[in-house]
Amino acid sequence: MRVVVKVGTSTLAHSTGCINIRLVEALCKVLSDIKNAGHEVVLVSSGAIGMGVGKLGLKQRPTDMPTKQACAAIGQCELMYVYDKLFTEYNHTTAQVLLTGSDIEHDRRCDNVQNTIARLLDLGVIPVINENDTVSTEEIEIGDNDTLSAIVACLAKANLLVIMSDIDGLYDSDPHKNPNARLIPLVEGVSPQIMALAGGAGSSLGTGGMATKLNAAKIANGSGIDMAIVNGKNPYILYDIIEGKPVGTKFVAEVTV
Repeated sequence: MRVVVKVGTSTLAHSTGCINIRLVEALCKVLSDIKNAGHEVVLVSSGAIGMGVGKLGLKQRPTDMPTKQACAAIGQCELMYVYDKLFTEYNHTTAQVLLTGSDIEHDRRCDNVQNTIARLLDLGVIPVINENDTVSTEEIEIGDNDTLSAIVACLAKANLLVIMSDIDGLYDSDPHKNPNARLIPLVEGVSPQIMALAGGAGSSLGTGGMATKLNAAKIANGSGIDMAIVNGKNPYILYDIIEGKPVGTKFVAEVTV
C-alpha cells in the first residue's frame, strides 16, 4: 500500500507553538514500522509557521505576510531537523519537498514534482512535504495542507490518504458545542449535505478546519483514493487504518472506469 499521511499543526505542537516531542516521536516510530512492513509512506506535514512562532516566543500567530514567511523559514528548519533525526533512528532516510501553487498549476513543474516523489519512493525514501510558506503569497499559495495532501496523494498515485487532526472524524454536528454529536464512520460521496456539516477554521496555530478536509476528500475520492480523518493525538491508530479497521471517518473513493 502507498499511503499519504497528513499531520496538522494542532497535532504536532502544543498550544504554545512548541513541538509536542512525545507525539512526534510516536508518529515517526509508527510510520517507520509501517514502512518496515512493506508499505510506502509520504508525510505531508504542517507546522513550520507554528513552530517558528514558538521558537520566536511570539504570543500568537502573525497576521502579516513577512512575519508569517519569517516564522516559516525558522520553523521549517526545526521541523525537518526533528524528522530527519527521528526517522534516522529507525534507519529511514527523509527528503524535504516544499511546494507552491505554481508548482501544481504549471504542467511541466507538476510533472517534475510527480517524478521526484515517484523516484524518492523507488529509492525507499520518506518524502516530507509542506507548502513553501517562506515564499508563498496569496497569489501562489495552495492555501492549506489538507488540500495539499489530497493533491500529493493524487500525484503519488496513493491508495490511501490519512488526515490526522485534533478531532476523531466527521460528526453530524459540532462536537465542541453539542455533547450528543455523533461520529459518522463512513461517507460515500461528499454531497452538499456532507459539506454543510463543516464548521469554521481550526486551531489558532493552524489554517485548516473541517471544510478543507472535506474538500480534500472530494479531490482524493474523485481520483479513486480512499481517505480517512482520524484523531492525531494517538499515532498508533495508523496501525488500525492500515489493517482496515473502522476508525475515524472513512471517505470511500469513487469507482473509476
